[in-house]
Amino acid sequence: MTCDGPFPCIKSRSRIVLGQIEEGAEVRILVVGGAGYIGSHTARVLRRAGLEVLIYDNLSTGFEFLAKGFEMIVGDVHDSKKLLEALKRSDAVMHFAANHYVGESMANPRKYFRNNVEGGISLLNAALDAGTKYVIFSSTCSVYGSPEKMPITEEYPRLPVNPYGISKVFFEQALESYDFAYGLKYASLRYFNACGADEGGEIGECHEPEPHLIPLALRAAGGFGGELQVYGTDYPTPDGTCIRDYTNVVDLAEAHVKALQHLMAGNPSFTVNLGTGEGSSVKQVLSTVEEVTGKKVPHKIVPRRPGDPPALVADPTKARQLLNWKTKRSLRDSVSTAWKWMQKQQTLAGV
Repeated sequence: MTCDGPFPCIKSRSRIVLGQIEEGAEVRILVVGGAGYIGSHTARVLRRAGLEVLIYDNLSTGFEFLAKGFEMIVGDVHDSKKLLEALKRSDAVMHFAANHYVGESMANPRKYFRNNVEGGISLLNAALDAGTKYVIFSSTCSVYGSPEKMPITEEYPRLPVNPYGISKVFFEQALESYDFAYGLKYASLRYFNACGADEGGEIGECHEPEPHLIPLALRAAGGFGGELQVYGTDYPTPDGTCIRDYTNVVDLAEAHVKALQHLMAGNPSFTVNLGTGEGSSVKQVLSTVEEVTGKKVPHKIVPRRPGDPPALVADPTKARQLLNWKTKRSLRDSVSTAWKWMQKQQTLAGV
């Protein structure tokens, strides 16, 4: 298999012991939730790095077309038998399958604890039974809650303020316990705000309903999404709107490959922030959208959403030191690729 991109190929598939990979066949990664936004981008980066990819997704929020060109098993994380069979065919697992809407988690915490916690434990148990040695986990900056100081380091206490963040903390703690008891090695990657799209225009952000600021602002600017709602202008920030660390999805995907390589080299489990280290307010994002599209973003101010902290900005120093990873794509780059993807979808839909 050939590979390109910024990573050396990880050679051969086999049982991996103490970081040593036998020569002979290809490494296969099970991407759970690989028909979703970040999972589908990561699948493509994995393939470019020379790895085989097997996608596992129940398509409840994912889309089959995002997994086009990959072998996919349609299955749920609660289906331990099907999951076990998929894991037996793989050398490592990347876990993206989770519900991730803060507002929804406030209204329906039962759903979040069932899917994010119970489903995650089902995955870990199946991984143990299959002999899987490495888990790369899609975590979140929501585990920090509402920190008073920015940027946020990994040493900041986990004090989530919504059920979504709580569910991610539960699973991080489960990973720590399974590593201690069973030696299951993990990387917990705490994303900040993923954004942007594949630079070739093949895939991009696709949620139904769409909850995220950049695609909603692009829809509003393009005239096919209605008026954008801005949730609060009374936050203790310079312009009164929420500040987030918008991190390109391809940069995030590349971090997963580096995390896997780090574990395969025999290093211990770890947790890192994945972000740019720079925050952008809602108003700054809208300004960037208007620059990229050449159109105004129609919007109205509405009350704050419960559970939204004023600011979340990463300190990515540890990821840079441990993985030699840093973001390469700017907010404008992310908005531009997202706009290109959205225009393509509108053309295909005949809009």
